[in-house]
Amino acid sequence: MTTLRPANHGDVPAIRELIVDSVRGLSASVYSPAQIESALTHIFGVDTQLVADRTYYVVVDGDAVVAAGGWSGRQTLFGGDQHKSEADLTVDPATSPARIRAFFVHPAWARRGLGREIYAACEAAAAASGFRRFELMATLPGVPLYRALGFADLETVSVPLPDGLTLPCIRMERAITAARSE
Repeated sequence: MTTLRPANHGDVPAIRELIVDSVRGLSASVYSPAQIESALTHIFGVDTQLVADRTYYVVVDGDAVVAAGGWSGRQTLFGGDQHKSEADLTVDPATSPARIRAFFVHPAWARRGLGREIYAACEAAAAASGFRRFELMATLPGVPLYRALGFADLETVSVPLPDGLTLPCIRMERAITAARSE
């Protein structure tokens, strides 16, 4: 049986392993090996600000982290600590969308509803914080989940990687429909 809970700093090493396993296992059909390895080096990683904000969740099976993901009321749209170069300031929920961030599922646990479970927790928490919309930058393996959750495509983006490669992604959005606690 799995348990969903907020991530803590002790989870960071396991989340790092999960990210590598997830990206290598679930992205091979849509990205080249070079794109995968470059993205793992330069973009995909743990955003420890989300862990500190308690807006990042893990799904655990016993001691194993089998899925992770979260949301943010900060400016950063995607990427781990290694992708940031400036302070990650908060945004105003009245005028800006919250961000869905860094969903990763271990390949052995894919398509079991864990992404939906994490999303539901994110939506409830973001609504309780006053947000009305979500925005995200979806990698291609995640697009089917986000479309099934009601996200609409805004634009296709080729995220530049420092080695000259690009990572095709889709920027998406949707309204937050969870009831807000007032």
